[in-house]
Amino acid sequence: MHGLSDAHREVQALAHEFAANEIAPHAADWDARGHVPVDVIRRMGGLGLLAPAVPEEFGGPGLDATALCLIVEEIARADAGTSVSIAVQNGLVASPLLRAGTAEQKQQWLPRLASGEMLGCYALTEPGVGSDTAALTTRAVPEGNGWSITGAKQWISNGGFADLFIVFARTGGEGAHGISAFVTEATDGLGVGAEIPKLGLHSSSTVELAFDDVRVGAGAMLGPEGEGLKLALATLDGGRITVAAQACGIARAALDLAVQYATDREAFGGPIARFQGVQFPIADIAAQLDAARLLTLHAAALRDAGEPHGAAGAKAKLFASSVAVRAADVAVQTLGGYGYSAEYDAERLYRDAKITEIYEGTSQIQRLVIGRDLFGDAAR
Repeated sequence: MHGLSDAHREVQALAHEFAANEIAPHAADWDARGHVPVDVIRRMGGLGLLAPAVPEEFGGPGLDATALCLIVEEIARADAGTSVSIAVQNGLVASPLLRAGTAEQKQQWLPRLASGEMLGCYALTEPGVGSDTAALTTRAVPEGNGWSITGAKQWISNGGFADLFIVFARTGGEGAHGISAFVTEATDGLGVGAEIPKLGLHSSSTVELAFDDVRVGAGAMLGPEGEGLKLALATLDGGRITVAAQACGIARAALDLAVQYATDREAFGGPIARFQGVQFPIADIAAQLDAARLLTLHAAALRDAGEPHGAAGAKAKLFASSVAVRAADVAVQTLGGYGYSAEYDAERLYRDAKITEIYEGTSQIQRLVIGRDLFGDAAR
């Protein structure tokens, strides 16, 4: 892509090499076994790929959102499930710590997140609370010189192996202003449920969490009391950009597979790539993928410049996720019967792509964000 710096190209090449050597050869096996490659994820920390946005003063490489997108895309191209861990580690764990953490919290947690010593998760969603985050019911009540947290969380990515938990709980009355954020290690009363069976992303961890009188100190609160929902929504603004990058990686893998198969597969006296019925759907995906990548990198550039990026991230996620789903569908269709078989990667890409239209805000929520940006109070 034009417009990338030398540093961006270097980290992209590093991520590509790691993904090609350490992830891609094992992706089908991990998917089939439901294996989460925690050791591989931790090794990315030593290369600066696990938490690239952590500043150098806190032990990270000090890269930007654009670099993060390039890394996530390369890893997702090899295996979408593995890329989830990087997206969560950066966009949902390191990001709120950087935004709202005290100097002590940053120094305590960020170097360990950057190195891979610690892996984190983001506990916002609840069994009865998805898009309506202001309705969450997990509660934190004062207890001694700290808080006691009780409640349940669901669909928590990285939750099965996380060492650090960003938790949102109600500390005040009902509604958006009664929610606070906390950061805690695994401790007594924090129960991790079994892995939730999923359509795709079999190499990622998704669990329920139970908080049964989990005691945390006063220093565990992340940001001001009652400002947790504001922090959660700001965090998701950035996290959506990384999901868009993940979707681009899935789409790239699907496009590469469709092109390679159509070139190699012969029927009716030659390669099927010579037929317009095969070429045109793949050509459409190629054009749409370029547009999705540009939207994603534009949103990342806005974030890097410190400019408002909520609507831009929503546009990138909305479009890129739809491209990923269409690209995977085209790959399956191009491969025909083989596309429906686990013998090829097309069916895995097909299963993995769908989640990008759902998590970190469904496509309907992205349209709501975009609509509110366009219409302001008239859209509320």
